Amino acid sequence: MLEQNNVTRLDGVAGLKKHRMRPTGIAFMLYCLVAAGAFGIEEMIPISGPGLTLTMLIVFPIIWALPICLTVSELSAFMPAEGGIYVWVKEALGEFWGFLMGWWGTISIYLSNAVYVVLIVGYAQKFIPMTDMQAVVVKVGIVLIFTVINLLGLKEVSAVSTILSIIILIAFAGIAVVGFANWNFNPFIPFTPEGQPVIESLGGSICIVIWMYCGYECVSNMAGEIENPEVIPKGFMIAMPLIALSYVLPTMAGIASIGQWESWGTEGEAVVGYMDVFIQNLGAVWGVVFLAVAIISQCAIFNAYIAAGSRGFFVLADDKLCPKFLVKVSQKRGVPYLAILLLSATTMVMMNFDFSTLLTFLMPLAIMVYVILAIALLVLRKKYPVEERGNVYYIKGNKWVIRLIAAAPFVIGIIGLLVNGTEYFLLGFVSIGSGVVAYIIFKLMYGGLYKLDPEKYPINPKTRFALGDVTRFGAYLLTFGAYAFVGSFFLVWYEGDWGAEYYLEMYETGLASNFDLMIDIARYGGLIALIIGIALFFLGRKYDK
Repeated sequence: MLEQNNVTRLDGVAGLKKHRMRPTGIAFMLYCLVAAGAFGIEEMIPISGPGLTLTMLIVFPIIWALPICLTVSELSAFMPAEGGIYVWVKEALGEFWGFLMGWWGTISIYLSNAVYVVLIVGYAQKFIPMTDMQAVVVKVGIVLIFTVINLLGLKEVSAVSTILSIIILIAFAGIAVVGFANWNFNPFIPFTPEGQPVIESLGGSICIVIWMYCGYECVSNMAGEIENPEVIPKGFMIAMPLIALSYVLPTMAGIASIGQWESWGTEGEAVVGYMDVFIQNLGAVWGVVFLAVAIISQCAIFNAYIAAGSRGFFVLADDKLCPKFLVKVSQKRGVPYLAILLLSATTMVMMNFDFSTLLTFLMPLAIMVYVILAIALLVLRKKYPVEERGNVYYIKGNKWVIRLIAAAPFVIGIIGLLVNGTEYFLLGFVSIGSGVVAYIIFKLMYGGLYKLDPEKYPINPKTRFALGDVTRFGAYLLTFGAYAFVGSFFLVWYEGDWGAEYYLEMYETGLASNFDLMIDIARYGGLIALIIGIALFFLGRKYDK
């Protein structure tokens, strides 16, 4: 590692400035990346019922967020490299799976960034009527403001995250206090909507609660710029309980205060939300104050995600797996300015889509990040035993504890993709498969790691892919083909009694309206992928090595 004038080269990434951070700075950045308030939970309440919603908000920090936090904390402390999750999976599973991890994580941020801009304007329109053109102007203005902040540097991003986080936390603490002081309803009743089974209620919003606790890994994208990476685990210890409490307490207090659980939501004029706790108990002017907080919340997330998302393609480009212009760094500020500008420009395009459409494509990518991250933890534990790492933070416990920590997000992620709906199940294969298409294109165009070290990363001259990639392509098709095939039978059991009628009524025309056709595509498409995958796997094992 070479250092000169506070400019450092880490893992082949040159020009990035290092910054000394405090645990609280990491915690507030995590708070912005994951939560920045409880906005979005409103959609869960009428879908799953108030009781189940609160139960999910209490349970998921333990079975989903905690394992992820522990995993990211260990890997960030052991391997604090720029690009985080991409570097870890590349080290554990090789170039192909590393690229997929980097692609999924970065694309999910690109999509989620647009979601937050949409939400900012959506909240603003509740009190400030806007024409379509005015809404576009406001969205563009928001993107430009936070692009400038990110171009100034990571230190400025952290400072803004800290200020905005404190404002948001004060506001939601106020919701909790006012709500509990005006308790009128049992917030756990009903547990689920009348006549709706628990499993159906759970499936209706499991992806929302997963999304609400997503984002912990994003701070690792900037780990190479943090001078003292040992603060990252400390930041997680502060952030995780803070995020859970900022979800559970205001939501419980809000339902207990104003009830109307069937009307909670984020879209439409008649919906109920957190600001109504203030409006009904303190007066309309406090609703305006909380509206400002809602806007600040989405701005905080957007600001942090520009920083996290811009580093994804930046590191891939440095490894010759993306267009090389994305690796350019400003000499004065030490930030990947072209990657930041690309993310901002993409956001301006994607923000024209609605919230639900963006979330549809986002969730499968986010879930796959955690599934592969769990596998990488186990592989790196075996490859680099903790006893040989020295005085570096790691998860305490025997091998069964580590396996349980890895298994929790893996199993939840697999289930989450299955119970969110057949149309989302199929779309998941499209968004996840985009990574394979991108790898094939970029590997052939730019050469990948072979260009950096031909001896360490040899290629097959006939295919021009890395040695063993044919086997990896086969393993990918085999795994996801089997998942689609088996999943089709599960979905018939899960939705078979009402699926055909529901999808026809919901979509009326097109593929999504035909439940039986979607099942056939998943079943037979999965079977074909499974057969091709087996063939490629064994061909690769025999000839591509």
